Amino acid sequence: MKINNICCIGAGYVGGPTMSIIAQKCPDIKVTVVDLNEQRIALWNDADVNNIPIYEPGLSDIVAEARGRNLFFSTNVEKAIDEAQMIFISVNTPTKTYGLGKGMAADLKYIELCARQIASIAKDNKIVVEKSTLPVRTAEAIKNILDNTGNGVQFQILSNPEFLAEGTAVTDLLNPDRVLIGGDNTPEGAEAINALVEVYANWVPEKQILTTNLWSSELSKLTANAFLAQRVSSINAMSELCEKTGADVSEVARAIGMDSRIGSKFLKASVGFGGSCFQKDILNLVYIAKSYGLNEVADYWEQVIIMNDHQKRRFASSIVTTLYNTVSDKKIAFLGWAFKKDTNDTRESAAIYVADYLLNEQAKISVFDPQVKENKVLNDLNYLESRSSDLNQKGITVVEDPYEACKGAHAIAILTEWDEFKEYDWQKIYDNMQKPAFVFDGRNILDAKKMAGYGFIFQSVGSSN
Repeated sequence: MKINNICCIGAGYVGGPTMSIIAQKCPDIKVTVVDLNEQRIALWNDADVNNIPIYEPGLSDIVAEARGRNLFFSTNVEKAIDEAQMIFISVNTPTKTYGLGKGMAADLKYIELCARQIASIAKDNKIVVEKSTLPVRTAEAIKNILDNTGNGVQFQILSNPEFLAEGTAVTDLLNPDRVLIGGDNTPEGAEAINALVEVYANWVPEKQILTTNLWSSELSKLTANAFLAQRVSSINAMSELCEKTGADVSEVARAIGMDSRIGSKFLKASVGFGGSCFQKDILNLVYIAKSYGLNEVADYWEQVIIMNDHQKRRFASSIVTTLYNTVSDKKIAFLGWAFKKDTNDTRESAAIYVADYLLNEQAKISVFDPQVKENKVLNDLNYLESRSSDLNQKGITVVEDPYEACKGAHAIAILTEWDEFKEYDWQKIYDNMQKPAFVFDGRNILDAKKMAGYGFIFQSVGSSN
């Protein structure tokens, strides 16, 4: 089967960048990204391509090249589904906040709505591709819906999980470690797999395109994120021990990272991991394990989350205790709100939880992030429902100048590892702060000796400085 028309349902952090790359690399394929969020689609179509809703280095140039040629963004979901041969489902699968599995299981209501919409619209055979991160055997549920509520057409379900790291998504898509495609072990399933393989083969070497059965593909995504998050929590656990013993976690990480059996990636201690994937996927894995009665397996993976939550609380608590056990009415400047550099994504960002803790201690927080605006910061805090939105707005200020954020502050907390933070005039910042002036480096990006030289009382994660 030769694919010449693709539809993607969902114009978010996965669907938008992935489809943009496919459109750029496959100019003979029409790619339509659809979403019911009219504001989001309007931004994807904005005449100024720098206003697209997803910030990723290099993405705006790719969108500018392909948009209007063979890349389209639309709210006309029905038309796109009807015309497409291959439909990617790339909608949100948040952790459930209600009912059975609350706090752990993935909420699949948006996936089911997509499946039912496809079933009601499709008039000819379709390949449906799971792009969202899903629990194992979700494909079975999607196929049941499609086969039993459709118009008699045949559907093939593929699993094609994304392995993107936000901030490097364009590079990850252009030069992936692997592309994973899972499908049914039938002639029809093999044909569908090959159709998707041919799409990716336009720019990905075929040796890096891995084909598996559906269930292995679905589980591989959860497993990959669980292993990566486990490494972060492991080094963060050691960071606390380093602080007590006088060891330096950066030196420990470098030493063990040179062991070829371990490797150096994801061994950077910090205030804790965030993002849409790690916590959600581990909790999903915990829920799946518990549902099969594998309680020891569930407890093992849940500890990764427990350690991450502890690291965030520990960082916030250290600010309070160091500032003489009170931050009431003290100005604390946050440099960074996004969960990592080079993205405007704030989902599960450590900054949210550190801010929430400090607001409970009646601190006054001033926030600067190069890519995150005030409404997003306030929405993140309001989502926690720790206090009224009025109190959040009263306790936190978002500014567009880092020097303004730090002016008059008692302390600065580095919550995102933006490269520009290293280049600031730190002497100027020190001179305009309350004294003594404290810096808490939650991302270990600043030089402790230099900061002390400016006059700061400086603390970083995993070092006694």
